[in-house]
Amino acid sequence: MVKLLKVHGSENQFFILDQTILDNKLSDSELKNLAINFCKNILNGADGLLVIDTSDDCLGKMRVINADGSEAKMCGNGLRTVSRYLSEKYQLNEFHVETLESNLSVKKAPDFYPGVPAFSVEISPISFKKTDLPFSYKDLNEMINEEIPEFVPGERFSAIAVPNPHLISFVSNIQHDILNHLGQKLNSANNYFPEGVNISFAKILDKNKLFVQTFERGVGFTNACGTGMSATSLVFALLYPDQFDSNKDITVYNPGGMVKTNIELNPIKELSKIHLIGNATFTHNIEVSEEALHQNQLDDLRIEETGEEKDYQAFVKAVR
Repeated sequence: MVKLLKVHGSENQFFILDQTILDNKLSDSELKNLAINFCKNILNGADGLLVIDTSDDCLGKMRVINADGSEAKMCGNGLRTVSRYLSEKYQLNEFHVETLESNLSVKKAPDFYPGVPAFSVEISPISFKKTDLPFSYKDLNEMINEEIPEFVPGERFSAIAVPNPHLISFVSNIQHDILNHLGQKLNSANNYFPEGVNISFAKILDKNKLFVQTFERGVGFTNACGTGMSATSLVFALLYPDQFDSNKDITVYNPGGMVKTNIELNPIKELSKIHLIGNATFTHNIEVSEEALHQNQLDDLRIEETGEEKDYQAFVKAVR
């Protein structure tokens, strides 16, 4: 039998599959079909499948298969849960994890709350170049605090890759119907973001305090998006220096809870540093035969709750 996990970072939910414990690894097509099946049908679904594999340079490698079978370059919330898994597997508190774009440093952080383990993960690389997102709008090479009436009249937008592509707007009130409409528009055939884009609306609550809601490419609305909150935090620090205290972490609330981000600005903005700090919660242990995984047959699973979700909900209640 093979053990998988149901996990979440800020209720951004995933399943974890460790390919290194299999006798025969799943192919890319098998992983895609398995991700779609798991994320649609098991334990009320999830936003993606996190696949752990061996790495030549790091403690492990993480791949992110979205709920629709597409593959993301990175996932900040997911990386925290993979970091915890590798930390407990190898009994290490600080190491590097290989992702599609780069090798990222991670480390165990102080628990957010009793029974709520937390990890700090590097979010990198950073780019504002249109070719790295990619985007096309008039003659812009970068999109930073620009009015784009074709998106939402009267609002300003910034585009940044970390390395997932993000479009960010700071608004006075987050209107879900407007965010949903823009998300659908820019993640279907369009002339602005031909490969789609994650879209975050953010509200400034106080100094170093934000609320962020994200429409994710390949998923739709999620409870939280780690790279989205990280990208938003950096843009916030750049655009609102009077609201940003560089000596303190930024507290970022989201529909699934709360995380913290640490921003180190650099005069060359692409050389700034972002660390995302938040929970890494394991909610369920799942056992299934390796043959069933290869055949994508999920009707004979052994599922056990860990009890950690109760502690996480107590944490959410405390911070709200």
